[in-house]
Amino acid sequence: MNTFLNNIKGDKVIWAVVILLSVFSLLAVYSSTGTLAYKYQSGNTEYYMFKHFIILIFGFILMYLAHLVKYTYFSRIFQITLYIAIPLLLLTLFVGLNINEAKRVLPLPFNLTFQTSDLAKLTLIMYLARLLTKKQEQIKDFKSAFLPIMVPVIIVCILILPANFSTAAILFATSLVLMFIGRINLKHILSLIGIGLVSLSLMFLLAKVYPNLLPRIDTWTNRIENYINGDIERNYQVEQAKIAIASGGILGKFPGNSTQRNFLPHPYSDFIYAIIIEEYGLIGGIVIVLLYLILFFRAVKIVTKCPRNFGAFLTIGVAFSLVFQAMINMAVAVNLIPVTGQTLPLVSMGGTSIWFTSLAIGIILSVSKEIEKKPEKVKSYAIA
Repeated sequence: MNTFLNNIKGDKVIWAVVILLSVFSLLAVYSSTGTLAYKYQSGNTEYYMFKHFIILIFGFILMYLAHLVKYTYFSRIFQITLYIAIPLLLLTLFVGLNINEAKRVLPLPFNLTFQTSDLAKLTLIMYLARLLTKKQEQIKDFKSAFLPIMVPVIIVCILILPANFSTAAILFATSLVLMFIGRINLKHILSLIGIGLVSLSLMFLLAKVYPNLLPRIDTWTNRIENYINGDIERNYQVEQAKIAIASGGILGKFPGNSTQRNFLPHPYSDFIYAIIIEEYGLIGGIVIVLLYLILFFRAVKIVTKCPRNFGAFLTIGVAFSLVFQAMINMAVAVNLIPVTGQTLPLVSMGGTSIWFTSLAIGIILSVSKEIEKKPEKVKSYAIA
């Protein structure tokens, strides 16, 4: 045990944040899956908690192993995965399992599924971090720097878009932030935003003519219209989340006493933050927000100390993506923005999403581990 603890390196605050979020996750998932257990597991309420616990443990193993690897090696590893992720996204569009009117996952043996967008997100961030580092000398040039950076961003986001608009939007926003930090010409960034808006508009117009192109377009437009109009009957999810939050008060109903878990669709994933506030009150909700903000603050602190651009780009890209997704999920739960279907990283019940989130945090810890070394031992690692 002591040997294991001695091998844990990297930012200890981030380790603590991950552990606290995992504890919240385990308690919230156990509480919110009661109805699911009675519907599918003959009332075995421990089934989903135990399954989620195993997923979290495997996530910790991934995080631990990733943090042991020198972060520069990930640059080489993810050179290959970009060429795997894009065909997998294409494959998902054609033969993926249909979940909520969208093909988001690939079926695997033993009744398992694989969400290809999770692999694509991490791969694209890694690719951008690598390329921004290599292109710093000609970073303002359109042909030699911006074009090779822009093309994979557009390809990956367009392939994710038909099944998951919000994931594509978050990834696109993360890419823009990385480009801005990487000193890409602002005119080029604005042009990319323009290309994105025009492409999205064209896809929406084509989807009206050919509904099979974007089968979820009606869902997206209805969510936005219902949010703007405040339609209570059609905003069932949001209204139930509001009831959960309002009934939680300051201190909450205490763990296991949620009532809205019986009425709120997907209380263990998309709306788990509402269940947390119901059971742990406003204080619990604030703690969750603070934990994600601390994670982002520690990532920024790592960036300021990072000896190489690659580590800095990688850390800020991964951290921004995770925390931005968390803020989107929580904003939906409190009705600040329309429903998106985004999960709460490391808290919502899931498999692939938790594992890739754990891997991403392990990469951040790998960067922090390197900068913790004595100055004379820190090398200016080149990107191969």
